[in-house]
Amino acid sequence: MVGPMLRMTLLAAAAALSLAPVPLHRAAAQGAAPAKPDAKPEMREGCPGLIASRSPLLQRASLRLAALAADQMRLTYVGHATFLLESPQLVRIATDYNDYVRPPVLPDIVTMNHAHSTHYTNRPDPGIAHVLRGWAEDEKPARIDLTYKDVRVRNVPTNIRTWGGSVERHGNSIFIFEIASLCIAHLGHLHGTLTQQQLDEMGRVDVVMVPVDGSYTLDLDGMIEVLHALKAPLLIPMHYFNQYSLDRFLQRMRGEWDIETLDVPSVVLSKATLPAKPKILVLPGH
Repeated sequence: MVGPMLRMTLLAAAAALSLAPVPLHRAAAQGAAPAKPDAKPEMREGCPGLIASRSPLLQRASLRLAALAADQMRLTYVGHATFLLESPQLVRIATDYNDYVRPPVLPDIVTMNHAHSTHYTNRPDPGIAHVLRGWAEDEKPARIDLTYKDVRVRNVPTNIRTWGGSVERHGNSIFIFEIASLCIAHLGHLHGTLTQQQLDEMGRVDVVMVPVDGSYTLDLDGMIEVLHALKAPLLIPMHYFNQYSLDRFLQRMRGEWDIETLDVPSVVLSKATLPAKPKILVLPGH
């Protein structure tokens, strides 16, 4: 088993990797289809100014260090529901920041969800410039829209189940990150399918970080319904507790989505990396 210090060192090294391009198929621009009365919910409008229009390239990791180009961002899977996102201006964002799983570098922005202790902390590092909590007091919706250097972070509140089985209104947030012309959604501790209003607030997204445990979060049938509604080109699994949980999700998706597994936890993304056919990209760690 890899020790904590070695694992953090490997993550820090992987987060700095650049990626060499491998051609895929050409992607078509995605527009928002008009809603039909008998259709399942879908977005009526795109994430502002973030519609894919260039030919795709998937970038695999190499051992060549390089800075990010203006149209690139780096995504590293730290573990559980925590990702490290890095912008061209080196703004660092940690999702679902908590006391147990933290990135190897101090982020500028952290987002937190309220479902369990592995998704938030009451003791964030005091050096973090922006601590964004995805819930508010008295079950009121948190409203977040932060622009910091070259990134924008906003949220869409959702309900969650409590340990007692009741519903806490607005206890979770889907966070949307706009970086390098990409629109990236982290579904957080999602417990229910999305309403048309929530889909419209999100807009058309390019990348979705999706919890796939099928029990603590939304069951697999419901989560697949959400993914169909979002229609994102790239899906990245998270929040699974063992290989069985991940494989169960992947087995359900085979044939409908392409699946690729990387051997390092980092990937550099841009509009050019978006696949023509929706793809699941599996990064190591859980």
